[in-house]
Amino acid sequence: MAEVKWTPQALDDLEAICLFIARDAPQVAAVFAQSAFRATDRLVDFPRSGRVVPELHDQNFREIILGNYRLIYRIQRHEVQILTVHHGARLIDPGQFQSGA
Repeated sequence: MAEVKWTPQALDDLEAICLFIARDAPQVAAVFAQSAFRATDRLVDFPRSGRVVPELHDQNFREIILGNYRLIYRIQRHEVQILTVHHGARLIDPGQFQSGA
């Protein structure tokens, strides 16, 4: 079993996305936030269930696709760190993850 921890960056990303969505659809924003947390719940038992982040080529960096967003996480021993919530249309800078994100 792994412990799932959201980094401050990932929580800030999620909040920004929800605030953006809430401008037009507050209920949709709330559902998106709940879905994001539910999507990461399975990582407790199945940390390798997400796909490897194609840009990073590292088995320990994985992602869960949630609508138009990518929940990117890193596996470290018995911990899963949710690193960022990233819009799928935006490019990922692999350098941001090399220093330990």
